[in-house]
Amino acid sequence: MAGWATDLVLLREERRQRIDEGCSIPASLSSRIDALDHEDRWDTERIDALYEELLALPADPDLEAREPNELDEIRALRRDPVDALPFPLSEAELLDRLHGAWTGRCCGCAAGKPVEVMGMRIENGALAGRRTIKAYLQGGDAWPLEGYIPARSGDQEVPCPESTREQIAYMEPDDDIHYSLVGLAVLEDVGPNFRWKHVALAWTFRIPYGAICTAETQAVLNFWNHSARYFQRDNVDIGPETTRMYRNPYREWIGAQIRSDGWAWACAGKPGLAAEFAHRDAHWTHTRNGIYGAMFCAAMQAAAFVEQDPRRLVEIGLSQIPAECRLALAVRECLDWIEACDDWESCMDRLEDRFPMMSPVHTINNALICVISLFYGRMDTRLSTTIAVMAGLDTDCNGATVGSIVGAAAGRSRFDAGFAAPLNDRVRPAVVGFSDTTMCELAERHLDVWKRVDAYAAARLRT
Repeated sequence: MAGWATDLVLLREERRQRIDEGCSIPASLSSRIDALDHEDRWDTERIDALYEELLALPADPDLEAREPNELDEIRALRRDPVDALPFPLSEAELLDRLHGAWTGRCCGCAAGKPVEVMGMRIENGALAGRRTIKAYLQGGDAWPLEGYIPARSGDQEVPCPESTREQIAYMEPDDDIHYSLVGLAVLEDVGPNFRWKHVALAWTFRIPYGAICTAETQAVLNFWNHSARYFQRDNVDIGPETTRMYRNPYREWIGAQIRSDGWAWACAGKPGLAAEFAHRDAHWTHTRNGIYGAMFCAAMQAAAFVEQDPRRLVEIGLSQIPAECRLALAVRECLDWIEACDDWESCMDRLEDRFPMMSPVHTINNALICVISLFYGRMDTRLSTTIAVMAGLDTDCNGATVGSIVGAAAGRSRFDAGFAAPLNDRVRPAVVGFSDTTMCELAERHLDVWKRVDAYAAARLRT
């Protein structure tokens, strides 16, 4: 859902979000929302009144206490946090790992991009994306997926032809890559002391508005509406409480989770700092599990440079988020499924049965796909990534996140050569300052940023 959404769409999504937050929606309020139809979509006075009623409903106080938004409160609810790991890598080895991380993110994003919409399909009120992707790949003689998506299956074609196996020659523009580039740019321009407004300004000047989606769309619109003429002022009269909440029912969706790796790679070996950077980036667009997904993935991505065991990586990720939040509970439940299921498809059956009505772009269900892919793919750069795509839901996002983790763990030198080769190491995004570059160059720039962050982390320890 790129660009904008009507107030009626936002209202209906807000109802679902309030239910997720533990609200009991009165039947009379629900019936008045249901009574609105397409012709009412511009009746802002009526919609606004209903929206305010939704926001005024009390949330579940116990759930609210387990799921704070601010960093200090989140840290107080962690269990056995792992903030730093021994770091044995030489500079050359770290550069290779960074190159692998960039390669993995691009390969995973490109592999999932043509079936992204397919992966989110809902039929008769039930998730149908995984089944639809499987049927498409079987029709194209490409099941199980071993690389990139075929452009055709029978008489059916997929969008994004530049990312299909017949045409792929570089990483085309995609938000899963754009946000990693913006993270790099912010750290280059501002440094490790960046704040959320630096991220908001970077989006404003570097990313086309039509290239952002859902929670990001709403948050940056809120930021602009309050500060459009005052980009250079430090006292813009708006805070993250407004940007993440006002008309933003997507605040626990996957958007922040896909932005984590640009920060995490700069914190290689330091999962605690990676989670902190991810929080700074996430907390102005997301709340609760939307924030935790970014912190969870950032910690794993930072740890993967020196830790390759998937269970240990997941434990490190969990150590950075509230121990009793919904995401943490779901991940621990997923680990039980993995113990019980012989293959990833059986594990996905458990996931879909457990969360049948959750949005296919929610943080929690997509984070579980990433966990499943790391385990059943055995951290292999090709297999883990393609499982993340075949599993459905937000395929390019999950392919990119998993690719980032396994790529960092393997490095470019041990990355599956046949999977990496079709991209020719080239990235052609739609981000100002990054119009045409290589993964190798981006890795070199991230290495320079890592050195700066490493010095920053050492100085913080001394004070």
